[in-house]
Amino acid sequence: MFDLTVWQWWLAAGFLLLIAEIFAPGVFMIWFGVAAVILGLITWLIPALPWALQAVLFASLSVAFVLYYRHLKAKYNTEGSDQPLLNKPLAQMIGQVHALHTAIENGRGKIKIGDSLWSVRGPDMPAGERVRILAVQDLVLEVEAAG
Repeated sequence: MFDLTVWQWWLAAGFLLLIAEIFAPGVFMIWFGVAAVILGLITWLIPALPWALQAVLFASLSVAFVLYYRHLKAKYNTEGSDQPLLNKPLAQMIGQVHALHTAIENGRGKIKIGDSLWSVRGPDMPAGERVRILAVQDLVLEVEAAG
């Protein structure tokens, strides 16, 4: 049906992988596609290349490209998030100041944040006292006097 030579099959596979990369999330298939295109060019130059060597070359080129990409990404990826605590709501509470809902007695009390009551641990203080959240441990807020 299709009378393609080995190098044409490698080129076709490479271009199909490059096109598939457009529809896949992330950067993954592009390196296999580039390896297949390069192997297509190699088999065009050396038509008698055994299939086992072609498979080893394809695998080696693919791994080399993926490792090189990871190296470059680690080296040049300097952008940090402008909101590092975005998906960490408990960590966002640290530093906030709230009034005690119930007094801290024997090191335990409660504060109201939004529509929720949170258990707090800290020095004994009367209800209504303003406290600063120092840490969150096992859904218990460590607090100190904010004054």
